[in-house]
Amino acid sequence: MVAYLDAAATTRVAPQVAEVVLHWMGEDFGNAGSRTHEYGARAKKAVARARESLAHTLAAGPDELIFTSGATESNNIAILGLAPHGEKHNRRHIISSAIEHKAVLEPLEHLQARGFEIDLVEPGPSGRVTVEAVRERLRPDTLLVSLMHVNNETGVIQPVAELAAHLRTTSTFFHVDAAQGFAKLSDDLRGPIDLVSFSGHKIGAPKGVGGLLVRRRGRDTVPLTPLMYGGGQERKLRPGTLPVPLIMGLSKAVELFESERDKWFAEAADFRTRLLAELDETRFHLHGDQDYVVPHIINLSFDGVDAEALILQLKNCVAVATGSACTSASYTPSHVLAAMGLPQAEASNGLRLSWFPDQAEELDLNDFISIIRDYQAGVA
Repeated sequence: MVAYLDAAATTRVAPQVAEVVLHWMGEDFGNAGSRTHEYGARAKKAVARARESLAHTLAAGPDELIFTSGATESNNIAILGLAPHGEKHNRRHIISSAIEHKAVLEPLEHLQARGFEIDLVEPGPSGRVTVEAVRERLRPDTLLVSLMHVNNETGVIQPVAELAAHLRTTSTFFHVDAAQGFAKLSDDLRGPIDLVSFSGHKIGAPKGVGGLLVRRRGRDTVPLTPLMYGGGQERKLRPGTLPVPLIMGLSKAVELFESERDKWFAEAADFRTRLLAELDETRFHLHGDQDYVVPHIINLSFDGVDAEALILQLKNCVAVATGSACTSASYTPSHVLAAMGLPQAEASNGLRLSWFPDQAEELDLNDFISIIRDYQAGVA
């Protein structure tokens, strides 16, 4: 059996979650927008409960959470949706980082073509953007700071809570792409962050559902303009029939994850310790500041080894990736590792190992290490 160590790309849907999804597909299948019968009423009430529960995990009110198809859509609504406000008030400066996911970088490129000034901070070898680097770039016309919570390639945690506390005293809005940190590091996201994007499929929920938290500042809300129109659902920011089965699956997945989070972290960290101990038999470099990483993601390169060729050697043993699922097919050096200033050989050959503890235990560590060691010896 091939073990799965690509959980940063997606996770297996938890069996309890699948049961919930199937229930709302086959039994309580009503449209939450239908107001004339009990099927619709049950769906509407269920979505309301799910919204309240999910908002509570972010220390927010249910009216501050909208459902989307996932973090990519949420990022687009947050970033592109602010553009008209920036244009109206002549605030066209945006600060982000060079290690963001393409779901942030590409909307920013679009705004740059519209005349916005995009200021990308490079984190250096640590892979961690500093609060000071962002503060130094703030200007009176800075509309937005967008910084990811946990880097999807290196697992390095960014200082979003500290940055949020500072930005709350300014007129600059703060957006966090929390695709990798949502439910795992919830405390970081409960602070005064204006916009939080997240997906469900990183924590055992189905693909195709996530959310955008639009947190108020006192009585004021973030002045977003919708990207689509039709139906008026989700505070008129995201129209369309609500996918009730997916929403209920997302809510169940977060409930399960939160109930087992301490155990999950301990087991993920234990596997990391054992994995790194076994890897001592090989010659490798870890990427990113290991004092600020989540326990379930490792990014490394092996001396003298082409990462793509190594993945082929490992294909009957373990499923791993060279980086983001959205960009790993391009076979180009990781933009994240390049932005960290790593040598070309390392930036071009980063290997990401990411896991949920239950699936990590399916890996035959002896076989895994033997393949790497033998391949490394063969190319030496």
